[in-house]
Amino acid sequence: MPRLQQIWAGVPVGNPLEDGVLVGPLIDGASFQGMQAALAAAREQGGQVQGGERLESPDGAFYVRPAIVEMPGQTEITLTETFAPILYVMRYSSLDEAIALHNAAPQGLSSSIFTNDLREAETFLSAAGSDCGIVNVNIGPSGAEIGGAFGGEKETGGGRESGSDAWRNYMRRATNTINYSRELPLAQGINFSMP
Repeated sequence: MPRLQQIWAGVPVGNPLEDGVLVGPLIDGASFQGMQAALAAAREQGGQVQGGERLESPDGAFYVRPAIVEMPGQTEITLTETFAPILYVMRYSSLDEAIALHNAAPQGLSSSIFTNDLREAETFLSAAGSDCGIVNVNIGPSGAEIGGAFGGEKETGGGRESGSDAWRNYMRRATNTINYSRELPLAQGINFSMP
C-alpha cells in the first residue's frame, strides 16, 4: 500500500492532450460532486481516503487528484459506479474470497487479475472465476480488445458488439424442418400405417 499510495499521489493530472498526462478532467461539476459524495460515503463506511481534492485550473475544468481508499471490507459504496478516479482497496485471505468479493458487484463489463500463478489466472478465467464480459490477466480493464466479443454482464448489460460472435446479437436461433415431398415420413424410419 505505501508504494501504491506514493504512485497514486504522483499521477500526472491535467490536459489530456499534453504528453505525459494520465488523468484528464471530470466531465463537469456534477461529476465532481458525485465523486465527493462517494468519498464521503467511503469515510462513513470506514474507509481511509487519500486524494480526491480538486486541483487549480486556469480554464475552470474539474481536475481532481485520483483517490485511493482503503476499505475495511466490501461496502455499499464499493459496489456503486461513481465514474470518477477512485480506487477502492480491500484485503483478502484467499483467491476464492477475492473472487467472491469481485463477483458480488452488480456491474460486469470488465475485470482484471494480476498474478504470476498460472492456477490463479486459469481459475479467474474459468466459470468459477470472474463473471464479467471481459476478463483480463496481467493487464488493466480500461481497454477492450476490438477483435474480441465486447460486452458486459449483469447490470452492465449483456451481448457482444463485435468479434466472431457479433452475428448472434442480430438473430434468433431456430430449427426449421421442411418436407418437400408428397409423403409424410416419420423420424428414424418408423412406419405408421392405418388400416
